[in-house]
Amino acid sequence: MRRTDTIFALASGAGRAGVALIRVSGPAAGFCVKGLTRKQIPPPRRAVLRSLKAGDGTLIDRGLVLWFAAPASLTGEDVAEFHVHGGRAVIDAVASELAAIPGVRPAEPGEFTRRAVENGKFDLTQAEAIADLVDAETEAQRRQALRQYDGALGVLYESWRSELLRALAWAEAVIDFSDEELPGDVIADARQIAENVSGAVNAHLGDARRGELVREGLFVAVIGPPNAGKSSLVNALAGRDVAIVSETAGTTRDVIEVRLDLGGYAVVLADTAGLRAARSAVEAEGVRRALARAEAADLVLLIRDGSQVISQVDMPENMVNKPSLTVWNKADLRWPEPREGLHLSLKTGAGLDCVVNAIAAQAKKQLDAPSEAPPLTRARHRAALVEAAGHLARARSATEQELFAEDLRLATRAIGRITGRVDVEDLLDVVFRDFCIGK
Repeated sequence: MRRTDTIFALASGAGRAGVALIRVSGPAAGFCVKGLTRKQIPPPRRAVLRSLKAGDGTLIDRGLVLWFAAPASLTGEDVAEFHVHGGRAVIDAVASELAAIPGVRPAEPGEFTRRAVENGKFDLTQAEAIADLVDAETEAQRRQALRQYDGALGVLYESWRSELLRALAWAEAVIDFSDEELPGDVIADARQIAENVSGAVNAHLGDARRGELVREGLFVAVIGPPNAGKSSLVNALAGRDVAIVSETAGTTRDVIEVRLDLGGYAVVLADTAGLRAARSAVEAEGVRRALARAEAADLVLLIRDGSQVISQVDMPENMVNKPSLTVWNKADLRWPEPREGLHLSLKTGAGLDCVVNAIAAQAKKQLDAPSEAPPLTRARHRAALVEAAGHLARARSATEQELFAEDLRLATRAIGRITGRVDVEDLLDVVFRDFCIGK
């Protein structure tokens, strides 16, 4: 992939639309404007109505043209935008003309954002946030992605990296410039910085995966005995038939999942096989999968038939005691005794709002961060921070200055990989700024 290429792509949604946005980025962006409009480049950041013409001079369309000169653009390169009518024929005609220009080609997936990162317009965490904003389905996902796009997560990680760079610079100075006059006990100060950052990283890692669950969805397992109403509840919450409902016990054999937005939070609801002493090998496998899903779930919803005399013979004790929420179905019938938990009638719909609100409240409790610190949002971030925490733990016990410095360097690089900012020059800048060596 050559960075000297000029790239273009449809930046608006695919399909018919009133307006389509075709974006061009690279050194030949200005030539693209002149070639399609037969006029000079418009003033920066001013929308100008222009006629777009094919190579033979025939009119393609009339639309708005905007020009963003480097580096004040999305990618840090020269960028042109063509706002044209959103018909397929118009878009194809403009794309054909652009592709015919030497050095201009269609963009690869994510290439505009990659160029923006490479040109320092934003870091990798902000680039990931763009994808999260596009994919956001719930209010919680939108809020989290927007906060990350605003740089909250990148600022946090960069603050840790800067602190470790400072500690590393001091450690390197003691090793390499031992004959110079250095202020105080710099190694003790460096170790204190490493200790502080280590504590902050470990606290960040111990967030119960809140940020990742907001992105991926809270996994809720619906369990209970056969014919209690598990599949009916899943269908009612989804607002459509996603699970087969039958009076025949044991109809559900495999786990069926559906993604929902409940109270502004993404929830992955899993309908499972009825829990009882299995009558066949197939049903036994379904029960095993149901128990495994409940064990791995973030939230367990136990649904039972309130009209039946309760017997726990066929219900594993750990599953009876574990659920976060208990729902008693068939509230429209006479119950032999009072039931503690949520009351619901899937036949009439009474109590369904209470179930939705209870699930949303549990999601809010588990997913809302207790502090103002931005949450960790991706497995990639977690892996890098776990690696950094390991290096910092080794640095704490290192007796040799060289080993201490090396662990600091590895921890710094691990954190720097999250934002994409790993630069040896940063270390040199800190060394010479703090100690004025060679003055």
